[in-house]
Amino acid sequence: MAERRFEDEIEEILFYIQNGESFLLSGGAGSGKTYTLIEVLKKISQNYPIANIACITYTNAAAIEIGNRTKINNMTVSTIHDFLWDSISPFQKEMQQTLVEVVNDPESKITNPNGDEPFSCEFKDGIQYKEYVRLNRGEISHDEVIILAHAMYKKYIKLCDILIDKYPFIFVDEYQDTSPYVIEILLTLLSASLRKNIIGLFGDSMQSIYETGVGNIEYYIENGYVQKVEKKQNRRNPESVIAIANQLRTDGLQQEPSDDITAPNMTNGKVRKGSAVFLYSDSFDLKKVKSSDWCSQWNFSDSKNTKELRLTYNLIASEAGFEKLMEIYDIDPIYKFKNDLKKIIKERKIDISPEQPFDEVVTSIDWCYSRGENAGRQHKNVLLDDPASVPMYEFIKDWPYKKVQSIYLDKDNLIDNKIVVDEVTAREPKRDRLIQHLFKIQELITLYQDKKYNEVIRKTSFCINNQNDKKRLKELVEKLESMGDASIESAIEFAHLQKICIKDDKLVEFVKSNEYLYWRVKDIHFRDFQNLYKYLEGYTPLSTQHKIKGLEFENVLIILSNGGWSNYNFEYLFNKSIESKLSPARKNSYPSILSRTQKLFYVCCTRAKENLIVFYPEATEEVLCGAKAIFGESNCYPI
Repeated sequence: MAERRFEDEIEEILFYIQNGESFLLSGGAGSGKTYTLIEVLKKISQNYPIANIACITYTNAAAIEIGNRTKINNMTVSTIHDFLWDSISPFQKEMQQTLVEVVNDPESKITNPNGDEPFSCEFKDGIQYKEYVRLNRGEISHDEVIILAHAMYKKYIKLCDILIDKYPFIFVDEYQDTSPYVIEILLTLLSASLRKNIIGLFGDSMQSIYETGVGNIEYYIENGYVQKVEKKQNRRNPESVIAIANQLRTDGLQQEPSDDITAPNMTNGKVRKGSAVFLYSDSFDLKKVKSSDWCSQWNFSDSKNTKELRLTYNLIASEAGFEKLMEIYDIDPIYKFKNDLKKIIKERKIDISPEQPFDEVVTSIDWCYSRGENAGRQHKNVLLDDPASVPMYEFIKDWPYKKVQSIYLDKDNLIDNKIVVDEVTAREPKRDRLIQHLFKIQELITLYQDKKYNEVIRKTSFCINNQNDKKRLKELVEKLESMGDASIESAIEFAHLQKICIKDDKLVEFVKSNEYLYWRVKDIHFRDFQNLYKYLEGYTPLSTQHKIKGLEFENVLIILSNGGWSNYNFEYLFNKSIESKLSPARKNSYPSILSRTQKLFYVCCTRAKENLIVFYPEATEEVLCGAKAIFGESNCYPI
């Protein structure tokens, strides 16, 4: 049977819909996936005028944008969390029973606030969806909504029937960044119902750079849950960047310039050639790069048209004003010291009592195999040679060994990973609970500054009943905003006591379980965090490579330096012979690190609307060989 041919991807999608089949629209960067989503929504509204449509997005702002661009009366546009909450919240009895079961499940990702004691609650006010979590009061937040909804759809097939009856069509934008729980609800759990509906997914597996997202759904494609539709045309990038991007893709999709002469990447009916060059050097010297012929005319202060992308925050923290926080999360000396100690104890199979005071353990270890009772103490003195480390060691030295070993610090927990769709920012945060709470505080301040009072009222715990309450809230927010020189702890306590942003279960538990981290952070100036917030929210010109997904710029400079981040490795990307030289342990992680790095690099390169420069400091011959294969030998230059 001859393969059916379609005029465009919209016609192909409508064909599958007519056949009652769900679909996945897979489109590369700059292909106009959102445009296709809007057009398909309009067609469905015309063809099925009485059918309700659900369109799931990541933020309220994105939902409003899609609603404004479509103006479809029988369509509900909402965030993923709101969509799931609306579908389960009418069934309070079942929801309360399921929540208790989930919290008491030892495999659950919802922490039992009662510790080892079974969780139970009367839920006097029912279960409520809040910006914070207090399980003993029946208050849950974003993460818990997804987990609870998944458990309920798995348990109650009647719930699946109700959702299908309500929404014959459910579409998900940027599916690759959606929780696997959500994809399983839509493609697996709903299919257990005798009723049927259409699920439409829009996105790009090559842009799945967040570990919390489902990434790809090959299993569902191979097993016929969805039909795959490819959108091959590229409307954003010049020809030189499209060529680079096609070499980086691993799913077989090869983009081609748009045949629409009005596309942004077209001039006089032809796709712009643009430029894509690879610069390399034997040292890290950004001044030479920026003053070189390739980008000397770029305006690096114009963040709307020119972007400088780095993988890590280390080179940015000092300039942006949050270096003290970065030092705590990234290079804490006690964290390194206790890890070194643990390694020695494990290697030598030394029997240590978990309850033994940490200082006793330290001084009892023969660190360098030398004889004498002072060997451990001498090694400790190496740590204490740095005056800044002395109070840190004094703080934990009498703790039980097991408590010190539970200290965990990771700079990923300080930094927000972002999803940006059509200039609308949505988060899948990897930040720890302390930093998340501080973000809530600063977000309320920012919303108030921007006069988004309804959003403030929705997010704050402060009760407003009259005009005097509004005036009082204004005074409190302005006071909180001015606390830059106060400590982070002072800002948290002020916001809590004044009920601007209360401390929830997760924060209380986090502080209790991370005493050392909180002790280190609490005395840092609140301004340091405010600077971090401003940077992460895009108020400064620099950017990390994770923050620019969904955006585009005339000029893009990508700096390829791992910065000690083991989750990525740019050498893996270019040095094709490196795998054979890795240790067995590193070989095991090689495929996942390479895939993660390749996807991130793909996202970064495809931000460029005109000029792309990639700078690789200290490039080896093997790296240069790989770069020439991707960029072409004539586009690789030494600096």
